[in-house]
This record gives sequence, C-alpha cells and structure tokens, in this order.
Amino acid sequence: MEQSLAGKVAIVTGAGRGIGRAIALAYGAAGAKVAVVSRTPATVDAVAKEIRDAGGEAIGVACDVGKRDQVFAAVQQTVETFGGLNIVVNNAQGFGTEDSPQPSTVFVACEDTNEEEWEYTFRTGATASLWFMKAAFPHMKKAGYGRVINFASSSGQIGFEGNTCYNATKEAIRALSRTAAREWGQHGITVNIINPALETRAFDAWKSARPDFVEALKEKIPVRRLGDPVKDGGPLAVFIAGPGAGYITGQTFMLEGGMHTLP
Repeated sequence: MEQSLAGKVAIVTGAGRGIGRAIALAYGAAGAKVAVVSRTPATVDAVAKEIRDAGGEAIGVACDVGKRDQVFAAVQQTVETFGGLNIVVNNAQGFGTEDSPQPSTVFVACEDTNEEEWEYTFRTGATASLWFMKAAFPHMKKAGYGRVINFASSSGQIGFEGNTCYNATKEAIRALSRTAAREWGQHGITVNIINPALETRAFDAWKSARPDFVEALKEKIPVRRLGDPVKDGGPLAVFIAGPGAGYITGQTFMLEGGMHTLP
C-alpha cells in the first residue's frame, strides 16, 4: 500500500476487532503511527503487535470510551508516545446499559425506551466522540492537519423501528460532525462520517437475533453483499484520512453497497 499517511499519528477506537481493527491495520500499512484503542488490554496489544509485525508503528491503549478521564488519558498517551496527533477515528459504540452491556442494539418500541440504555448509548457514542474530538483538537490545530472520522448509521437517517437509542446517538454524531467541520476547516481539520453496512461482531449479533431480516437485506443491496471491514472499510478510511481528502468535510460516506441513496 502507498505510504499516504507517512508521518501521521492516528487513534482508532473500538480497534480490537471488526472495522476498527481493519482501519488500524490499514493505517499502519499506509505509514501512520497508530494508537489501537479499546477496552481490553490483551486485544489492543494483539492488534498493535500485528501492525508492528507488518513493519509499522503502533501501541495498544486500553480505554473505556464511556469514561471521560480515560479518553483524555488515551489522547495524552498517544501524543507523549508519538509526538502529536493528526487522525481520530471514533468507531467504538456501546450497547445496552453499563451494568448489562449487549453486543448490538436492543430492539424495543420507542415508548418502552430504557433510559439507562439511552444514557449509556449516548455516553459511549455521541459524547465519547465529542470527548475525543475536544482532546485531539489542540494537537491537530497545532499541526495544521487533522482528520476526524466519526461513525454513524443509516438506521438513524431513516429512523429504523425499534432502534431509538442507537438512532438518536448516531444522528447526534452526524450533527456534531457537521458543526465541527464548519468550525475547524480553517485550521486544516476535516470532519467526516462513515455510515457502514459491514459484517462485524456487532452485525453478527444482530444477524443472530434477526436472521431472516439480514438475509433479505442482502437482496436489497445493489452489490448483493455486506461489506468486508478489511477490503471495503480500511481503504475508505485511509483515503478520508489522507492529503487527497483535504477538500472534503462535513460529509457522510455511505459505505453500504448502495443500500441507501439518500440525498
């Protein structure tokens, strides 16, 4: 892979598996120094080792994105290790509640929304994204080069039934991203969103709960398949983080194989 991110420093959250891992590996291959961030020390260390074994530079940083002090500490550790910060990928997202976490969204009617789930989903989604952005901003501004990539979902765009907490935090993330894009562009910082339809651990859990729906979903996707985190997710994230995407900001990239063609 072309070293399009040589000399850049990146944080990728939720990078212990799935699309976060795929992006971290892609960034390492593209020359970035990568902080692999997730809750489990053994997992982040394993992914960081994969990057180093492939000739890249990486550290594992154990961090619960739902804890503000841990978010700011993760950014500080990254800056102290690599001397700066240019790229933040907010991919992590919690489901369920803090006391009873779930591997994917929990489908309930809007009127039955669990308010503890609402709080936890927002704290690990929109609020965690804001925390990482705030912590990273001064370092990106100083460098005159910043790329923030936040993860949302077309589920929020269309208001998918039974998904109130997830939909709300994902649309909040898009609003946060558009606002920061308009404010931070003058500093050489872009802020964009990826809405994915990829086969990940969370999606697998969703598929187990609703197998018929997921199989029917594939038939509605023009390319007739779900995306692959490595083949489809990594390359897009590398492009958005690179110098060739410096004139693109505040946009939602629909990484869905054409499933939705929303204006």
